[in-house]
Amino acid sequence: MKPPFRADQVGSLLRPPELREVRAKVKRGEISAEQLRQVEDAAIREAVDRQQAIGLEAITDGEFRRDWWHVDFLTGFEGVESYAAPLVVGFHDTEEQPPMLRVTGKVRRARPVFVDSFRFLKQSTQRTAKQTIPAPAMLHMRPGRAGINREAYPDLEEFWRDVALAYRAEIRDLAAAGCTYLQLDDTSFAYLCDEKFCASMRERGDDPARLVRIYADAINAALADRPAGMTVTMHTCRGNFKSTWVAAGGYEPVVEALFSAAVDGFFMEFDSERAGDFAPLRFAPKDKKIVLGLVTTKVGQLEDKDTLKRRIDAAARYVPLENLCLSPQCGFSSTHHGNTLSYEEQWRKLERIVEVANEVWR
Repeated sequence: MKPPFRADQVGSLLRPPELREVRAKVKRGEISAEQLRQVEDAAIREAVDRQQAIGLEAITDGEFRRDWWHVDFLTGFEGVESYAAPLVVGFHDTEEQPPMLRVTGKVRRARPVFVDSFRFLKQSTQRTAKQTIPAPAMLHMRPGRAGINREAYPDLEEFWRDVALAYRAEIRDLAAAGCTYLQLDDTSFAYLCDEKFCASMRERGDDPARLVRIYADAINAALADRPAGMTVTMHTCRGNFKSTWVAAGGYEPVVEALFSAAVDGFFMEFDSERAGDFAPLRFAPKDKKIVLGLVTTKVGQLEDKDTLKRRIDAAARYVPLENLCLSPQCGFSSTHHGNTLSYEEQWRKLERIVEVANEVWR
């Protein structure tokens, strides 16, 4: 079976304590980046072995070489930097917020960003090595026009053209390194399901209905030269930072633009009432897979198998069962902090996904 698989995962895993400690020492200048790399390598190999042992077909590096799911990739482009700034709408119940991004000059990919990391992952598994990168919208959604230098880009059409070229170059090199399964991680569509978040967009001068179309077009432009043999999926969620969230609301306002993205499958968050019901799935393209994010990564309580099966049956009223898959609603550690569950709870949830998928799809 081609990806996405019946039992799949979003990507990030909780960082082992030794990796967290060594990364902190590097930031304090106490040890070298090469020493960090060695610890990362060992942690990734161990995580790969554990994923394989529980029966996953899509294997990730847990995003162990990153601090942030999006920042580490996007600041790999020339003209992009991160900074700390207050948010109008941020994560609930936490004072700490992820850094912001801004475009200070022309966006260029001067060198590969995640290609070497992917090569190591591919060498570490005989199964399908899955690479995750943030979607293009992440360069625009949070800061908006104010975060994009007007001298560099008086016209945003040129900005989006340059972003697409940067993505195409990275995707081309990932394919040359053997990548056959790529996932674009995106929060824009799900955030724009939230009326409070949409109001903040309008206050800064953006039209949410227009933005969803722009963001879908940006994905399609980035994938315009997609190499043959590469499966691409998109994951969307309402925020995942230390088990907190940003947005709430069903997919209905964005579903048309969401499903226009030229990907092979959609990882969609459905782990709580905040995500709404399955009715928007009636618009799902007939030739695309829908990966139901029914297992939460925000708390450690293990989902009941029968409950998961009933929810899959409910989704199958809108999408044929053969077009459905099962996964967590997001990663377990979108940032270096990780969510508030234990390592064993994490692995039990992934095991549960494999168990249920085997029983539902035989």
